[in-house]
Amino acid sequence: MKLSKKALSLNPSLTLSITAKAKEMKKQGLDVVSFGAGEPDFDTMTHVKEAAKKAIDEGFTKYTPTSGIVELKEAIVSKFKKDNHLTYDVSQILVSTGAKQSLYNIILSLIDDGDEVIIPIPYWVSYDEMVKLAGGRSVFLKTKGFKIEPDRLEKAITPKTKMLILNSPSNPTGVVYDEKELRKIADICVKHNIVVLSDEIYEKLIYGKKHVSIAQINEKINKLTVVINGVSKSHAMTGWRIGYVAGPVEVIKAATKIQDHTTSNPTSISQKSALAAISGPQDHIEKMAKEFKRRRDYMVDWLNRIPGVYAERPDGAFYVFANVSKLFRPGLKGSLEFCQKLLEEAYVAVIPGIAFGDDDYVRLSYATGMTSIQKGLERMERFCKK
Repeated sequence: MKLSKKALSLNPSLTLSITAKAKEMKKQGLDVVSFGAGEPDFDTMTHVKEAAKKAIDEGFTKYTPTSGIVELKEAIVSKFKKDNHLTYDVSQILVSTGAKQSLYNIILSLIDDGDEVIIPIPYWVSYDEMVKLAGGRSVFLKTKGFKIEPDRLEKAITPKTKMLILNSPSNPTGVVYDEKELRKIADICVKHNIVVLSDEIYEKLIYGKKHVSIAQINEKINKLTVVINGVSKSHAMTGWRIGYVAGPVEVIKAATKIQDHTTSNPTSISQKSALAAISGPQDHIEKMAKEFKRRRDYMVDWLNRIPGVYAERPDGAFYVFANVSKLFRPGLKGSLEFCQKLLEEAYVAVIPGIAFGDDDYVRLSYATGMTSIQKGLERMERFCKK
């Protein structure tokens, strides 16, 4: 069979492929330490799991409305009001099978062939691939300190620019934009009538800073912003696959039609669990963030003691984006080769920065226990000193 041009244009996810290789090595009995995980290592809260059991016992196992059950959408509206001071109607909410589907639904709803989407570097691996599938063109924007510079953003805009993808807190860097920085970006997007797709999935995992959504800045940017979030990171529910999107009614209607013809509704049982997660106690988030901060500090301090390695201290998410370019040499050229050698020789899995648009870096997740972090960093340090 002849594959489609779109299918052939896609790159495999290096995040998933390296994680899969690490898991396969573990199955073979090898003692692999993986820093590749994009998910909290904490268990889903008991009351959330109980909600799933109750849904099954009560026979809540049929189709629901494509956009999600009303009770869950109402809870999401309340969450936005309480946490972000954003006012939405349930007609402006779409619940999807994970935040990844939410992102793709919106990109398909807004991007036509030839439309340009500005993506700051470093970026999450799937943004570019989603734009490709929609027929758009990614315009990669160099950043300073991993953040958008307003002057550079303005220069990147052309008559074909339709969207800016903004990710704060960021995967892979962990940077968090403050209100002043967001206001400058908002002014430019309003001036040029550019849609902001604001990926805020790591909103709850911030250390010492405050999360601000660009949709909060003013009414003009609010009308141009589509906010993506979910329960995967904040409630340790990656496998439950519940994400959601809030935005203008016409955009949500279009995205719902796309979901009609792809997955239909997100899993009915998971929706009940997400309702319990969003509406129930939130104290676990503070405990989780406190532990992640402890791990972050330990990992960053250790990495910066390794000759040839440098890592900024991230303000959010659970990743460290470390510069290892000083270690490159013949036989160890670039982040992909670095990661392959590190896995094969030291049994440590990290993600190459080239997957995120910057070949000088590697991404390490600290969403794993301290024992594993210590063991993995010891091995990485020996590998780097060879």
